[in-house]
Amino acid sequence: MDIGFVGLGKMGMNMVKRLVGHGHRVFCAARTEGKRPEAEAAGATWVADPAGFRAVLRAPRAVWSMVPAGAPTEETLRALAAAVERDDIVIDGGNSDWRDSRRRHAWMAGEGRRFLDVGTSGGIWGLEKGYCLMIGGDPATVAHLEPIFAALAGPGGWARVGPGSAGHFVKMVHNAVEYGMMQAYAEGFEVMERSGLGLDLGRISTLWNHGSVVRSWLLELAEDIFRDDPHLDGLAGRVEDSGEGRWALETAIAQGVPAPAFAAALFARFASRETDAFGNRFLAALRHRFGGHAFTGREDPAVAGPARPATGQNRP
Repeated sequence: MDIGFVGLGKMGMNMVKRLVGHGHRVFCAARTEGKRPEAEAAGATWVADPAGFRAVLRAPRAVWSMVPAGAPTEETLRALAAAVERDDIVIDGGNSDWRDSRRRHAWMAGEGRRFLDVGTSGGIWGLEKGYCLMIGGDPATVAHLEPIFAALAGPGGWARVGPGSAGHFVKMVHNAVEYGMMQAYAEGFEVMERSGLGLDLGRISTLWNHGSVVRSWLLELAEDIFRDDPHLDGLAGRVEDSGEGRWALETAIAQGVPAPAFAAALFARFASRETDAFGNRFLAALRHRFGGHAFTGREDPAVAGPARPATGQNRP
């Protein structure tokens, strides 16, 4: 298939490479040409600006946005809606607030454009292992783009989860659950680190991934983290949040759903910006490993290199 793509950050560029690798023709546009050499080296075709998609893509056109949530996404989606024609498809694969996506579905429909919101998980390892795609929107539009979703995700890694905005809603909940899982691991490893028993946390991470009920891809990443920096001395325990944990908690409050784990995990991240506890350093290290998120190093950082990919069944 032909597809346009805007947003060539850590995940976006890897998605372009994966699509090209599966035989699709990808046309890229961006505000600057800084990513042009890498995109063209991957086999994509550069387009001067979003308006150029109309000439190079075959109808019904499909254009994927992978830019940061908020104003950048709003600006990009409006530019894409203006660039394409009636019945063309605009896709938002970024971490948008599901409430914004609900509004955008209605707006795009009024403009005669088809719109899909796609929650995208997989971090910086999606290129190799595939992404998990949570899709909201019209079933016929989703079916039309099945070859694109199948190439990005691989077997079993994508699904239409509901109507418009459902994709970003499910991704929001996914990230809030992720916060809770990470927080539980962080607290457990801090208890063990402070036990005075001289425990080998890397070995315990490996052990727990063999038959334990808490085995996971996050623990696979923990094995690498503790191998390279056993006491996490190389980074500060400041943990950022991307916003989805906040949205999930707001939604739970609006629905009257008790979500104490969501709240505790989010507030722990807030507290991390005032303390430098071992558990917070562990959370920062995990975010860096699975998503390439920035971390705050200490004066003499001994921070490990890139994460290794998940080995298989433990990858979320």
